[in-house]
Amino acid sequence: MNLSVIHGPNLNLLGTRLPELYGTMTLSEINRRIREAAAGRRARVRILQLNGEGEIIEAIHRQMSWADWIILNPAAFTHYSYAIRDAIEACGVPAVEVHLTDIRKREPFRRRSVIAPACRRQFMGSGWRSYIRAVQFCLNQK
Repeated sequence: MNLSVIHGPNLNLLGTRLPELYGTMTLSEINRRIREAAAGRRARVRILQLNGEGEIIEAIHRQMSWADWIILNPAAFTHYSYAIRDAIEACGVPAVEVHLTDIRKREPFRRRSVIAPACRRQFMGSGWRSYIRAVQFCLNQK
């Protein structure tokens, strides 16, 4: 199985950006754990971190010919990017949405995801483990 993991804006700053909220684990360490979880099930993983909305949309389009699943943390785009939502729907690759924090318990403007309706599942609130739960979910699908 081929898994494409796309991290959205500012996630490259993990480990130093608001550690009281996002923790101290770096994106490199999260990526290492994602790869380990996938390797244990003989899955291939491609991981990208992109800060721009257009870059994320183009990356989603490129997954049409490779990925069996997309694992997406759209970060701040979660709350307003109908363009990313449309890209997920248009590409036809099933997707799951991931968040380190529980967006339902955040500031009012962060509590709604416009991306979620285009995704099969949403994993959030478990820090880096949210990604591992998403990987496990994808690998358990037929």
